[in-house]
Amino acid sequence: MAKLNDLKEHTISSETIASGGMLTVKRDQVRLPNGHQSQREYVLHPGAVVIVPMLENGNVIFERQFRYPLHQVFIELPAGKIDPNETVLLTGQRELQEETGYTANEWIKLGLQHPCIGYSNEIIHIYLARGLTKGQHQRDDDEALEVFEMSVEGCMQMILSGEITDGKTIVAMFFAEKYLMQHG
Repeated sequence: MAKLNDLKEHTISSETIASGGMLTVKRDQVRLPNGHQSQREYVLHPGAVVIVPMLENGNVIFERQFRYPLHQVFIELPAGKIDPNETVLLTGQRELQEETGYTANEWIKLGLQHPCIGYSNEIIHIYLARGLTKGQHQRDDDEALEVFEMSVEGCMQMILSGEITDGKTIVAMFFAEKYLMQHG
């Protein structure tokens, strides 16, 4: 079995191909472990937080939202990107309140995921939020979504049937289901 250092690729040069409001696309020339050179293109992402907001009745708050790259409506958990100089927890609290109107008095870090390791450095932090209080959402003017609640069991069935296909939602719900089975 190869040692970790034997697998590492080393950057020779790096250039920015494109830069937008949230994402930057880079192209690097790299030296491979075998000494050859290759090229890597990848996306720099500020990171994100996904929240599993659980109501007192055991249901979870979800959103239906149109996602332009795939031109369809998806069922997903509340989530959003980390703003500059913002902690991961603050991002989760802000996004939950902005998108759904809910605040939570208990935040449990469930884990994290790297959703696109072949082409992005994105990290998504996963939180379970409990002790919810309903308030007024503060969505951006261009943010259109529908907020609704569903049971954990119903959500897991929709994941298994292919009705929920959003990766961050699937991973977060599996983390949450496991946590709830162990801790209640």
